[in-house]
Amino acid sequence: MLGAGRLGKVLARLAAGAGYPVFIAGSGDPSRVSLAVDDLAGAVEPTTAGDAARRAEIVILALPLGRYRTLPADALAGKLVIDATNYWWEVDGFPAEFTDPLTSSSEFVRDHLPRSRVVKAFNHMGYADLADEARPSGHAARKAIGIAGDDVDDLAIVARLVDDLGFDPVAVGTLADGVRLEPGTDPFGADVGAAELRAMVDGFPRSQRGIRRAAALAAKTAAHPAE
Repeated sequence: MLGAGRLGKVLARLAAGAGYPVFIAGSGDPSRVSLAVDDLAGAVEPTTAGDAARRAEIVILALPLGRYRTLPADALAGKLVIDATNYWWEVDGFPAEFTDPLTSSSEFVRDHLPRSRVVKAFNHMGYADLADEARPSGHAARKAIGIAGDDVDDLAIVARLVDDLGFDPVAVGTLADGVRLEPGTDPFGADVGAAELRAMVDGFPRSQRGIRRAAALAAKTAAHPAE
C-alpha cells in the first residue's frame, strides 16, 4: 500500500482482514504510520515506499495523483499496480496534463511505470463507504467496485482481490476506459451494487465528464480532419 492516508489505511485493513500480508508506506517515517495501524500488528507492516514496492506482489496506489512521478519505477517493474488515484484540483492544482478531458489519470501512471502492469480500481467509492460496506460474497446488499485494465489476466487477479475485500468487481473496459470511474461521472462517489454500477458506466456519454470528452474529441477532429 503506497499511501497511508484514509484510503490507504482502509484498504490495508480490508486486505489484512481478508488474510493478505500488507506492507504500508506513507511519505514520511514508517514509525508515524505505526501509530495508526498498531491494532493490526503482524498483519500490516509499516515500511518505506521503496521497500514496499520491492517486497509486494500487488501494489495499490492510494496517494494524490500529483505524486505519481515520485513512484519508484525500477522497484515496481513487473509488478501489478492498482491505481486508486484521482485528479482532484484542490490537491493537484490545474496542470494541463490533468485537465485534458481526453486522458484518464491511470494513463499518466502507466506512462510513468512502463514496465508495470497497471489496473484502475478502488478510486470511485469513498473511503468511509469502503470501510463500512464490505460484505461476504453472495450477500444481497453487496456493493460493487469498477476495474479497468488492458490485460485479461491482470483484470482477473484484481477482480479476485476486490471480491476478497468484500465487493463485487465490475469490469468497465481498458485502462483508458477507467475515465468512466473518475470525477465528473455517475460512478464517482457512488455506493451501489453491480447492476446499478454497470448502468452508470454505460451512461458515461451523458455525464459531465463524458460531455466534456465528446466536445474535446469533436474539436480535435475539426482541427485535424482525416485526410
